Amino acid sequence: MIEHLYIHIPFCHRICPYCAFYKHQHGGTDFTAFVNAVVTEARMQAERVPMALKTVYFGGGTPTALSETHLERLLAGLDEVLDLSHLEEFGMEANPMTVTPSKAAMMKRQGLSRISLGVQAWDEETLKTLGRDHSPAHAKETFLTLREAGFDSLNIDLMFSVPGQPMTAWRHTLETALELNPEHISAYNLNYEEDTAFFEKLAKGEYRENPERDTEYFYHALDTLETGGFQHYEISNYAKPGHQSAHNAAYWFGKDYIGLGPSAFSTQGLTRWRNLPDTERYIHAIKEGILPKQDAELLTEGQHHIERVALELRTARGVSIERLGAVPERTLQTLTEESLVVIEDGFVKLTRQGKPLADSVAGELLV
Repeated sequence: MIEHLYIHIPFCHRICPYCAFYKHQHGGTDFTAFVNAVVTEARMQAERVPMALKTVYFGGGTPTALSETHLERLLAGLDEVLDLSHLEEFGMEANPMTVTPSKAAMMKRQGLSRISLGVQAWDEETLKTLGRDHSPAHAKETFLTLREAGFDSLNIDLMFSVPGQPMTAWRHTLETALELNPEHISAYNLNYEEDTAFFEKLAKGEYRENPERDTEYFYHALDTLETGGFQHYEISNYAKPGHQSAHNAAYWFGKDYIGLGPSAFSTQGLTRWRNLPDTERYIHAIKEGILPKQDAELLTEGQHHIERVALELRTARGVSIERLGAVPERTLQTLTEESLVVIEDGFVKLTRQGKPLADSVAGELLV
């Protein structure tokens, strides 16, 4: 039974130089055909596998890059072909430049309950480096627009360790976010992903990674946000009580999910596949009545185990001793003595000292 649905909207007004997700500018895309394709794929998947949806999440790209008319058609169409009556969370990513009061009101009217606003920074220089198309003032205005539309579960996405970003700018970004009183804040350490402009600059030596800086900025976010009343429940995520992301938790704890739209991933049991990462080919396949999946793979038990340990360790719950299996007692003892983990109620959990080293600690547990 599928309880979680992801929908990928690949359109962006501007391509950010750090983003590795499948996306493109509008070009000559027939948006009506795209909306119809996503709704049709949803119906085809619902006919293929039983669904009792608890979470739906629109990511991208920029879902709110769709016009108000097309976005409303998409939301209404999905409601017609899927049972959304038992949703616990209905979320969407939004860009500050693509949300108007009218669009925000429509999104709320169509049942969306949680919006994740891609702010990233609240200073002009960092936004320029990241290639963002909004100003700090516009980000604030959009947040307030969403609040006025009635959304009472708002997330703000932020990013640190951006090239040229001083600590003063990161401190200002965190403080500004707190002033707006969101229910959730995601604070991501910039990663240099392949096939991005940032990765090319890293390869050329124009940008450099700095683990010590990453740790400093991470701790500043941790201390600032916990002092501000947020619970640190996953390495990059902080929430007020009752506002943890249920959809993201489905990924972290290995739940099955279906992805709709070009390039979207799906996982059922040990089987994982990706939709065609080509919008026009995706639309054509759906018109032909063909589910546009490719790159299907059957994960081995070993691959599945590695993923589960690495992701669950990142959460406040931690990874269970049972999940870890035959980890040498010496390894757990060493990690505990080094104050990187604690063992509580049958779970291995990262300490404050261990959190910035989550990947390294996971590697030790997987040896």
